[in-house]
Amino acid sequence: MASYDLVVIGTGPGGYVCAIRAAQLGLKVAVVEKRATHGGTCLNVGCIPSKALLHASEAFEEAGHAFAAMGVNVSSPALDLAKMMAFKDEGVDGNVKGVEFLLKKNKVDAYHGLATITGPGSIRVSAANAEPKDIAAKAIVIATGSDVMPLPGVTIDEKRIVSSTGALALDKVPGKLVVVGGGVIGLELGSVWRRLGAEVTVVEFLDRLLPGMDGEVAKQFQRILAKQGFAFKLSAKVTGIDSTGDVLKVTTEPAAGGAPDVLDADVVLVAIGRRPYTESLGLEAVGVQLDPRGRIVTDKHYATNVPGIYAIGDVIAGPMLAHKAEDEGMAVAELLAGQAGHVNYDVIPGVIYTTPEVASVGKTEEELKAAGIAYNVGKFPFTANGRAKVNRTTDGFVKVLADAKTDRVYGVHIIGPDAGTLIAEAAIAIEFGASSEDIARTCHAHPTLSEAVKEAALAVEKRAIHM
Repeated sequence: MASYDLVVIGTGPGGYVCAIRAAQLGLKVAVVEKRATHGGTCLNVGCIPSKALLHASEAFEEAGHAFAAMGVNVSSPALDLAKMMAFKDEGVDGNVKGVEFLLKKNKVDAYHGLATITGPGSIRVSAANAEPKDIAAKAIVIATGSDVMPLPGVTIDEKRIVSSTGALALDKVPGKLVVVGGGVIGLELGSVWRRLGAEVTVVEFLDRLLPGMDGEVAKQFQRILAKQGFAFKLSAKVTGIDSTGDVLKVTTEPAAGGAPDVLDADVVLVAIGRRPYTESLGLEAVGVQLDPRGRIVTDKHYATNVPGIYAIGDVIAGPMLAHKAEDEGMAVAELLAGQAGHVNYDVIPGVIYTTPEVASVGKTEEELKAAGIAYNVGKFPFTANGRAKVNRTTDGFVKVLADAKTDRVYGVHIIGPDAGTLIAEAAIAIEFGASSEDIARTCHAHPTLSEAVKEAALAVEKRAIHM
């Protein structure tokens, strides 16, 4: 039986980063992956392919609607969806091969198959057409990620009723797309297919999009999406989908109860969230504790109640984000090597990769009010930013929230061009306890979009220059 210091189950962003970091620190490491390729949901059927389609569909829309205004005259673009999907697949292939290379480079042994923990320090790997293999480990890290949350009474066939996986591989543009769920995944993939020609309707149980996001940003975002052609049915729930005919019949009802309504759809995307993936791991048999939501319970060092078994990423509490899993992977690897691994959960940025992008880090206004914290607000619109203005990407604003007495930055929220990149400055500021004055007095290059962050920081004390 092969024996290791650490075996990581799952090679998504959390798992492969954990394995590589542990190997860097001198541990003998192996990984177990149920897929034929590494990278988990993120690289195979999540973050990476969706960003490829978002990029390609944005280029398609820009060529059809924005080029002429810049003096670039081209004929109306024609969509070759098969080639766009090949572009996406090529990007996925490059990324998953990159992870495979990194694991080999760091001398991490890779096993492919389903992993079952048969006891503390013992794992059985079962692969099709092969005898099960037993491997031993001083420590086991569960990094198996999450799976699609099902909609009660609805069967996902990945053809007409799809999850995010099927929505990344449609063979034609749907005439009408109904998205069930007004969260990040539904809005990103809805954006892809709207740009390519679909009529998109979003059905959301709550009375707003993006619960947990800054309320002002969410409202502005909905207005922008509506201008782009999105339709919304808020405070509504899907109670059934009739798939017997050529057109899907989606029955909705008010969330609070009331008369039903029926929407026609060619494709329905179910995007109501994700749940921890812990099937086949044998957790019950070895006594690993789960919470009521099916998440693995861990202490602050990612240890479960069973000695030698740890967990990170989507299978434990916290936002289901790849970068959160990565940081946890590095932290637990460092802890196992005797170092002081740590993740600051107050500084986990979130990004929506639509056009415009939406990004946030730290506290929202709603959270500060609920905590009774006095704060000041600085806002700056992209309409007043020189670079955004000349590029005609002026939708949105930057908002900085800072303590009313100390001026320490509590949160930054951005809706606008390249918000996902701009938020990194804010994350660093909050991580190191910066004040809005610190940001405001840091020289920012001109002309750049990042100047909007500086101006929003200046606006905390009502001294923005360009507004």
